[in-house]
Amino acid sequence: MQRLRLFPLNTVLFPGAVLNLHVFEPRYRQLVSECVEADEPFGVCMIREGDEAGDPDVMPYEVGTAARITDMRPLGGGRYYLNTLGAKRFRIERVLGREPYLLAEVSEVAEDEPSDPKALAELVAEIRDVFREYLRLVVEFSGMPFDIGLPDDPLEASFLIGDALQVADSMKQRLLELTNTEGRLTVELGFLRRLLPQLRALLERKRDASPGDRIEQERYYGKRFSLN
Repeated sequence: MQRLRLFPLNTVLFPGAVLNLHVFEPRYRQLVSECVEADEPFGVCMIREGDEAGDPDVMPYEVGTAARITDMRPLGGGRYYLNTLGAKRFRIERVLGREPYLLAEVSEVAEDEPSDPKALAELVAEIRDVFREYLRLVVEFSGMPFDIGLPDDPLEASFLIGDALQVADSMKQRLLELTNTEGRLTVELGFLRRLLPQLRALLERKRDASPGDRIEQERYYGKRFSLN
């Protein structure tokens, strides 16, 4: 058990993922200052009920991820740009206070040991090819070149895929809460296999569209691909 300052957000942070934040509320500016002074992480948890800004009664999901501050750029008026990196997952056991920010007693979420390491390695090899094709289609559709190398470690691979998937945040939260690596990868493989035909169909429509249609698509959907 440990005490952790919480930063509820409308996003899911996976271990190993990067999260950039613009901190402007006084309570979260104080949270950041205290974390920097104490060299401690803060907890990122997705909001279940309430608003991201200005809601003292916001209710987060129980499982979140500790965020380590890797870079901080002060702005005018006491605001910050933060670069953070996801560390260990935690579970909220008890809310200790809400003023000036959420403070909770948390426990670490441990991953189950794999029952069949060989089968798990085979699953990673299978999902690697599907994930590579998914990224290729996303790059072609978005026009934004990037490359993500899938780690050999199954747990790290499962978190990276969960972060990269373009699915609803509620689905990402479900993946974060799973404590079985094989189960998480299996769910992700199912998502990928369902997303591939959708991406191919979108690409076909994009190729068939007139230049004016493409300009309108880019204006409406945007060109930027985000991993969060």
